[in-house]
Amino acid sequence: MTGTGQPRHENESTERVPRGALHGIRVADFSRVLAGPHATMILADLGADVIKIESPEGDGTRQWNPPVNAVGQSTYFAGVNRGKRSVVCDLRDEAGLARARELARTADVVIENFKPGTMERFGLGYDAVAAENPGVVFCSISGFGDTEGRDLPGYDLLVQAVGGLMSITGQADDAGGEPTKVGVALVDILTGLNSVIGIQAALRARDSAESPTAGRGQHVKVTLLGSLLSALANQASSTLETGVAPGRMGNAHPSIAPYETFAAADQSIALAVGTDGQFARLCDVLGIAELARDDRFATNPQRVAHRVELRTELETALRERSAADWIAAFTAASIPAGRVNSIAQALDLAESLGLEPVAATAATAPDGSEQTVRSVATPISLSETPARYEVPPPGIGEHQDASWLPR
Repeated sequence: MTGTGQPRHENESTERVPRGALHGIRVADFSRVLAGPHATMILADLGADVIKIESPEGDGTRQWNPPVNAVGQSTYFAGVNRGKRSVVCDLRDEAGLARARELARTADVVIENFKPGTMERFGLGYDAVAAENPGVVFCSISGFGDTEGRDLPGYDLLVQAVGGLMSITGQADDAGGEPTKVGVALVDILTGLNSVIGIQAALRARDSAESPTAGRGQHVKVTLLGSLLSALANQASSTLETGVAPGRMGNAHPSIAPYETFAAADQSIALAVGTDGQFARLCDVLGIAELARDDRFATNPQRVAHRVELRTELETALRERSAADWIAAFTAASIPAGRVNSIAQALDLAESLGLEPVAATAATAPDGSEQTVRSVATPISLSETPARYEVPPPGIGEHQDASWLPR
């Protein structure tokens, strides 16, 4: 839908557009690296027509290799750019800038994650684009906002550090630990998800006749720091209400026990025991039923207060059998437990559970051979308009001369 509520983009492309929930929505994607591309890949999976607008050098993640996929692309780039078409627009060149402005003028959604002020210098900021395209939903992603934090660099590691996540991740000081980042750029991913939520809410407000902003888009702003603080959930709530900042506890939980990893005879097991009933069943299976009646462990607050003694008791029993044996017994007794998997094992598990975790698209390698490019599928399942994976991650400028592009 356009800003005036009229359908468009139905026949502008000579290529087939997947008919998903967002079919008919065109996205001009000026973002690069991770947060923005992750957001626009989700939009593409759900049917939006995403045009990735790149500099002549391309998205920097194209060079972040090894490893590479079956057609020689960086797996980092390919993992967040399927479903898109690539157009090169050199914003330092008059013709490239003109094309970029036209793409923004004809888009339902514009998304960017440049340093605040950059898009404005090119005449591509929200005010300039909305003046010609009042229905545009314009999403700006930044590290720390566009006011006092506008000049701070927005890197995931930095935000994990200053945003408090590293202060609660890793082994405790008395165990020889230090603040530790999460093993993936989690803040970027969370920010991408928040961007999708904001974009879809703004599209809903624009396209609903009952909305006070019917027919008009708006400026959606999402920050890495805000996304992280929101995701700190109970840890942030505890800090706000008690004034006491939580510390690092390894794999343990500040409010629940036993809720961490424990050593079995051969490898670690994750136990997520959240109720007294589950704890009683756990003790039964372990052959130490009397532990559930011990005053130190009878209720969750008592178990939290005596977590060190509890851990000793549980691991003494767990070391008698293999992780596989215990997990089978725990699962049969409805006790949440699992082994600590590698990523490959996690994908295999999801496949065995029928979750279809892998998206596969056909792509042409540089030698002309047909190859399959695989990436992790979107976890969103829609019964009537499911996600579709028909367009592989694009080569740089692959769709530069498509007939549907504005000239």
